[in-house]
Amino acid sequence: MRETWRWFGPADQVSLDDVAQAGARGIVTALHHVSPGDVWSPDEISRRQAAIQSRTAHLPEPLEWDVVESLPVSEDIKRQTGDWREHVAAYKTSLTNLAEAGLKVICYNFMPLLDWTRTDLAHQVSNRATCMRFDLVDFVMFDLFLLKRQGAASDFPEEVAEAARKRFADTDDTFKAALVGNVICGLPGGNDQLTLDDIRAHLAAYEPFDHAALYAHQAAFLELVVPHAEALGLRLCCHPDDPPYSLLGLPRIMSTEENYERLVRSVDLPANGITLCSGSLGARADNDLPGMMRRLGAHVHFLHLRNVKREHETMFGSFHESEHLGGDVDIPALIAAVLAEEENRRQSGRADHSIPFRPDHGQDILDDLSRRAQPGYPAIGRLKGLAELRGVIAGLDYASRRQAAG
Repeated sequence: MRETWRWFGPADQVSLDDVAQAGARGIVTALHHVSPGDVWSPDEISRRQAAIQSRTAHLPEPLEWDVVESLPVSEDIKRQTGDWREHVAAYKTSLTNLAEAGLKVICYNFMPLLDWTRTDLAHQVSNRATCMRFDLVDFVMFDLFLLKRQGAASDFPEEVAEAARKRFADTDDTFKAALVGNVICGLPGGNDQLTLDDIRAHLAAYEPFDHAALYAHQAAFLELVVPHAEALGLRLCCHPDDPPYSLLGLPRIMSTEENYERLVRSVDLPANGITLCSGSLGARADNDLPGMMRRLGAHVHFLHLRNVKREHETMFGSFHESEHLGGDVDIPALIAAVLAEEENRRQSGRADHSIPFRPDHGQDILDDLSRRAQPGYPAIGRLKGLAELRGVIAGLDYASRRQAAG
């Protein structure tokens, strides 16, 4: 398992020196300043590679850009509206440029409009660390009484809607404004650039499209780009919905094992693969992450390892991001399945036998609390998570070698 670390570029509050001290050797990054639908030029790609290499040239082994996360799929491609064919052509050109620069693993998602959704970006847990949290009642309050989405009431059980109605009456404008800002953080444009009217307009553009339409549009996209990626020697890997459930009336099609089975069947080529995110998928009680790795592991090109504590007994509800070994996902069992898949790949001669992973998210601890890094991406919290994951990997590997030696 290859240790990697997500870095948001030169403005990231977590520096490449921090990454090197954490011990990761691969960088996961993207050209976030390039708009979806535009080409990633060779010059832009080489500048990012040079920035990584020059800033770590003092190391015995400079860091390398290992994984692209993400090469975004435009909303026009997802809806098949506007200039979507030109955007697909640009996507293929970007893939060519990335391949020529030596990149191999390209993560993307097919979430309509939303990227990720949380209602609290600094939820305090019992030891006073903070983490990101999704509170279902808060989100329903946002949907029903702040966004005032038409038809929203029919999407939720009456008892949840009633709890949201009561909370709306009991909270002040400061809380409501913070909630809007937290939800908008995962929308295109980020943080403070979108208004509620902007969100309503985006949602209106998706009204003609249901799950079946989005399935069809994703299949069409894959049919156009996967053979191209295969010819270039690339591995595309689709990230799951976060959280893995339909929100704001939008269709979500990457939330379950069944969704991923359909994905890999749609274009049966090695380049068509999976980003297995244990935190995103783990928010649903019916997702079996170790089982998914055992059954679909041959298609997994990238791993996000994090954990969540579900605050519900139903299929979906409130949750918060826990310590990496402290939530509801059985991380040791998942890693054991990953190591078994890697051994299968070695035995069969696959060049990609070492699967890149990153410690995904983390709780803000110690001076993370004052550093104010990208939400969900603290320096020390991720270092702690990486250390815990590294320990599990080492322990399982040691036990396996002892068993093999008899």
